[in-house]
Amino acid sequence: MKKFTQNPLAAFFATLATIALLALLGPEEKSLGANVRIVYLHGAWVLAAEAAFVCAALAGALGLLAAKLPSLTGRQSAFYDWSTALGRTGIVFWITYLPLSLWAMQSNWNGLFLAEPRFRLALTFAVVGLLLQVGLWLFNLPWATATGNILFIVILRYIFSTADYVMHPPPSPIFNSGISAVILFFLGLIFLTGLAAWFLTHFWLKLIRK
Repeated sequence: MKKFTQNPLAAFFATLATIALLALLGPEEKSLGANVRIVYLHGAWVLAAEAAFVCAALAGALGLLAAKLPSLTGRQSAFYDWSTALGRTGIVFWITYLPLSLWAMQSNWNGLFLAEPRFRLALTFAVVGLLLQVGLWLFNLPWATATGNILFIVILRYIFSTADYVMHPPPSPIFNSGISAVILFFLGLIFLTGLAAWFLTHFWLKLIRK
């Protein structure tokens, strides 16, 4: 893994190519046919984004706690760096999840339902998240970055927990399908998108620590 993180951007794009190839080979579904593959992909993509946001918040929380816990004091800077990098990774995956969502709509429902509640929320959080990350980068205050990343995922999860389901079935239709091939394929896709997020995070870390 260390060898790959020495050139994380190349590893990131290589992983993306693997994901694209795997997505083309995904199991079909009875009603959606081959178009369900984009649904798998967009599901794994948003999970990677949310996982990065959660990890950014956790790293940020550890960074804030490090000021009060002597055992963590020497690691405070590292926690802040990880929070910054993970927050940027999260917003990259969140923003790129939106066109995947539109593609899934068009492919499976022959149209774009832009008023769909969860899509509107996703778009709103993409704009807010991007502005937040740009602002945190410009101000370059580690404690503010940590706090911003914590608040962002807490608010995002709270708002989405109250949102109506229209075109997004309640979680999780894939894991509740009972079809082993579909579940295993989706787990493989989640692993690869998580790996891509890991490499992108290391890319941000290298930039931060220069």
